[in-house]
Amino acid sequence: MTRKIALITGSGRGIGAATAKLFASNGYAVCVNYKTNLQRAQQIAAEIREQGAECLLVQADVTLETDVVRLFDMVEAELGVPTVLVNNAGTLDTQSRLDELSADRIHAILRSNVSSCLLCCREAVRRMSERHGQNGGAIVNVSSGAARTGSPNEYIDYAASKGAVDTLTVGLAKEVAGEGIRVNAVRPGLIHTEIHADGGEPERVNRLAGKIPMGRGGRPEEVAEAIYWLASNKASFVTGALLDVTGGL
Repeated sequence: MTRKIALITGSGRGIGAATAKLFASNGYAVCVNYKTNLQRAQQIAAEIREQGAECLLVQADVTLETDVVRLFDMVEAELGVPTVLVNNAGTLDTQSRLDELSADRIHAILRSNVSSCLLCCREAVRRMSERHGQNGGAIVNVSSGAARTGSPNEYIDYAASKGAVDTLTVGLAKEVAGEGIRVNAVRPGLIHTEIHADGGEPERVNRLAGKIPMGRGGRPEEVAEAIYWLASNKASFVTGALLDVTGGL
């Protein structure tokens, strides 16, 4: 049997960390990738190892091609060829209208949320595809419910970047469907993670919870379960899907 190996970008906190721990608890060797916060990433890696799972910790800025290639090379050398890629790394910036955004901010958001996803998908296909003599695998991209709403007056740049992730997911799914690779995405809604503090409002989920039909924000673990299902053999006939995890919003 092919060894189960999951590479999860941006997995030092939030949804990525919850996803890494869930895959580890289900028998995967896991690569925890982080950009800057070594201490937090070490904590997640320690929790995974306490479960008895193998964990590789790799610093890499996935907006940079050289770092992406190095990341995949290290996973392959230390654990083996990944069978699952979760493109979770991403960011947003302070809440703003579009007419207040600088070009530098727009470019940074697109690099973090779109270029990184494209580069990691490229490397995954090169290493998973039956066309390249490999055994296939699954890619799950972390998009956002903002791709549907547009996030006006707050994060139009972020929303647009996640719309690009949706399009990438659908197109790549069709491109590699005959090569043993499934490609899907989850679109989280208002989830209790630290990303809202990055936008300047740590309590944003609580402020908006009344708009959610289920009446509450989501937990990172709930998104992780959706990611895991899409990557698992239980979703063996699912590709090109965009799964909303939004509490009905």
